[in-house]
Amino acid sequence: EYCAFMGEPIQGEAGVVVPQEGYLKKAHDICKKYNVLLIADEVQTGIGRTGKMLCHEWDGAKPDIVVLGKALSGGVYPVSAVLGSHEVMTTIKPGEHGSTFGGNPLGCKIAIAALNVIKDEGLVENAQKMGELTRANLHGMKSPLVTTVRGRGLLNAIVVKPTKVNGKTVTAWDVCLRMAQNGLLAKPTHDDIIRLAPPLTIDATGINEACAIIEKSLKSFE
Repeated sequence: EYCAFMGEPIQGEAGVVVPQEGYLKKAHDICKKYNVLLIADEVQTGIGRTGKMLCHEWDGAKPDIVVLGKALSGGVYPVSAVLGSHEVMTTIKPGEHGSTFGGNPLGCKIAIAALNVIKDEGLVENAQKMGELTRANLHGMKSPLVTTVRGRGLLNAIVVKPTKVNGKTVTAWDVCLRMAQNGLLAKPTHDDIIRLAPPLTIDATGINEACAIIEKSLKSFE
């Protein structure tokens, strides 16, 4: 028997794999039908990254438990959190669960401040707009090395087709090295994918500059 189904609304380390529209909602409905908890791992996708405060909002599905981290403190302090429904959280009675650093006052204060900044400065909306601009620019490059552009908000990726250039196979790693030489840092994953996750504060000028470097780097291998 199964007690829970846990997954990322968008797979991060797997290479920014965006599921089909309605996938999480369907998973939610199946979980409800069979009395299984739905747990959303939003460590990478949460806190505005995908153009919604929490990525599962895109599908209109409400998980029973949500796991948060990374952006929860705005990068200032190590903070993570678990959110849950009243029905789930009240099953834990006083004294049944402990945590060495749980409820750290400084961490909580920093997390609150970071959330206020995201709300007050409209960073969720900015992530959505800048993400659309990013993907439009990436699609517009029409590079023969890029087979796929995907993502939501400011969590995006390009899939790089291994290509022979002057007798050497060019991979995503090689493209990242060339991008670094040209002034842009990015991380490859699974050999053929480059993830792009700039700060939520980035503006159109920054997006266009970054995309220009990506295009320049790709063209250098053509």
